[in-house]
Amino acid sequence: MPHTFNIGDLVAQFLHASGTELVFGIISVHNIPIMDGIARQGGIRVVMTRGEMGAAHMADGYARRSGKLGVLVSSTGPGAANTVSGLLEASFASTPLLHITGQVPRKFLGRDTGATHNVRDQLGMLQSVCKASYRIERAEDALRILQQAATEALTAPMGPVSIEIPIDVQKQAIPQADVGASLALPPMPARPRASDADIAQLAERVRAARRPMLWVGRGAIDCGAPLQQLLDKGFGMASSWAGRGIVPEDHVCNLGGLNGTGAPEVIDFYKTVDLMIVVGSRLRGQETVDQSLALPGQRVQIDVDTAAEGRSYDCAQFVCGDACDVLERLVAVLGDYQAEPGYREQFAGMKQRARQAFAGTLGPYADFAEQLRSQLPRNAVWARDITVANSTWGNRLFEVYGPRDAMHPVGAGIGQGLPLGIGAAFAAGGAKTVVLSGDAGFMMNVCELWTAMQEQLDMLLIVMNDAGYGVIKHMQDANFGGRRVYGDLAPPDFALLAQSAGMAYRKLDRANGLAEAVAQLASAPGLAILEVDMLAIGEAPPYFPYQKS
Repeated sequence: MPHTFNIGDLVAQFLHASGTELVFGIISVHNIPIMDGIARQGGIRVVMTRGEMGAAHMADGYARRSGKLGVLVSSTGPGAANTVSGLLEASFASTPLLHITGQVPRKFLGRDTGATHNVRDQLGMLQSVCKASYRIERAEDALRILQQAATEALTAPMGPVSIEIPIDVQKQAIPQADVGASLALPPMPARPRASDADIAQLAERVRAARRPMLWVGRGAIDCGAPLQQLLDKGFGMASSWAGRGIVPEDHVCNLGGLNGTGAPEVIDFYKTVDLMIVVGSRLRGQETVDQSLALPGQRVQIDVDTAAEGRSYDCAQFVCGDACDVLERLVAVLGDYQAEPGYREQFAGMKQRARQAFAGTLGPYADFAEQLRSQLPRNAVWARDITVANSTWGNRLFEVYGPRDAMHPVGAGIGQGLPLGIGAAFAAGGAKTVVLSGDAGFMMNVCELWTAMQEQLDMLLIVMNDAGYGVIKHMQDANFGGRRVYGDLAPPDFALLAQSAGMAYRKLDRANGLAEAVAQLASAPGLAILEVDMLAIGEAPPYFPYQKS
C-alpha cells in the first residue's frame, strides 16, 4: 500500500534532523503514525520498554548521562498518566526531556464522550509536572511547536516538555518535507550573563574571605575546570547529591555528598568558614533537613534562574548568570588570591575524620562504599534508588569521579533507580553501570529487567534486601514509639528472578565479602544481580535525623 507523507513522518524527520539517536516508549493505538514514521525514517533506535513509567525514567537517565535531549513517546490517557512519575522526576532534576504523546481525535476533545483513552484534561495533567505542555491541532503549526518544545526543554533552567498530537492530526497528509537545517532545532537562546559589577562585588567578597567554600549543584555540571581552579586557590567544596563528581571526589578538598547532615565534623567546620558560594543548587530539603542545616553565615548564590534567589536560604549576594561563565570570570579577576595558610590542610583533615566518623555509624555496612569502589572502574556509572543504603554510604561515601557518572531520584521517589540506570546504560560509553536499590524499590519497576535483557546492557544490580521498608521502620522507631506497622514485605526469590531473565546472580550474606562478590559479577559484561541479604548481615542502623531521641 503506497504511503502518504503525514505529520507522524514530520515528527520522525524532526527528531532525526535534531540529532536524536534514541527514543524510549511503547507503541500504542494513538501513536502508531509517529512510531511508523520513526521506523521508516531510520537512524533512530527505539527502546521498547515494558511500561511508560520505566520509559520516562529511562529517557531521564539517558539525558543525564549523555548531556543530550531525552525523548519519550507514549500513548494517550492511561499511557500518558503512566509517564507522570518520570516527568515529575525530570522536572525535579532539571533534565531536558521531550515527551510526545497522542490524543483522541479532535472531534472528541473536551466532550467526555468516553472515547478510548480519553481524559478530561490530559494537557493540564502534563502541565502540572512539566516545564510546559503543548497541543498540535493544525498541521501548519506542527514544526513550529516541535521546535519550540524541544528548545524550551533545553533552555536553562532545563526540564521536561510535553506535546500531545491528536491521532487524526498525526495521520493528516502534508507535502513531504526535506530533511535538513529547516527541520532542526533553531539556535539556543543565550543564557543570562552576569554584569561586570556583580563579578567585581563577588571578587571583593572572596578577597575579604580567608576560609572560603563552595557548595555545588547539578546546575554547575559542566564547570569542572573553573571549580578545580578555585580549589587550587585553597577553596573547600561540598556538593549536592545531584551534583556529584563535577570535581573528582578523591580531591582532598572536595567533600562530595558528605555535605553536613549526619556529619558533626562538617557542621563544626562550617562555623569556621567565612564565605560559602552556592553554585547551581537548590539546597534541597532532603539533604539540608528542610533547610535546618546550619551553613556558613555569609552566602553568595550563583544561578541561571532568577527565581532561585533566596528560595531556600537567604544570601548576601545573588549573581544571576551561567554558572561556568561566572566562575571563569571570577577566577580571572581573582588573580593570585589564595585562602588562609593551613586552611587546605585543615579541610583535608576534617574530610578524613568526617568520612571515618560517618562510616562508624553504619554498623556492618561501614566499609561497603570502600569495598565496592575498589572493584569498579573509575568511570563506572553509579545509579541509585531511594533506599537506606543510598541515603547513607551511597550518597555520601561512595566516591564519584565524573560529572555525569552518578544519578538518583532527586525528588526522593522510590523505585526509580532501576529505569534511571537502564537509561544511563545506553549512554555509558562502554563503562559498567551499577544500580543500587532496596528490595521494595527494585520490585516497583522489575518488569524493566526484560528491557535491559532484550537490549543486552552491561549492568550490575545490587539489591539490598531487608524484606521491607527499612527507612520507614527507622522513622517509626524514632517518632512513633517503635510501632513498626505495614513495613514488612515478602521479597521474591532473587535467584529464580535472575535465572528467568538470564542474568548472573550471587547472594551475599557476610559483610566482608562485598568486594569479592562484586569482582566476580562485574568482571564479565552483561547483566548480573547481587542480592545483599541484610537479614543475615544485620539491620542497617538508623541515620540522622531518624535516630531515637
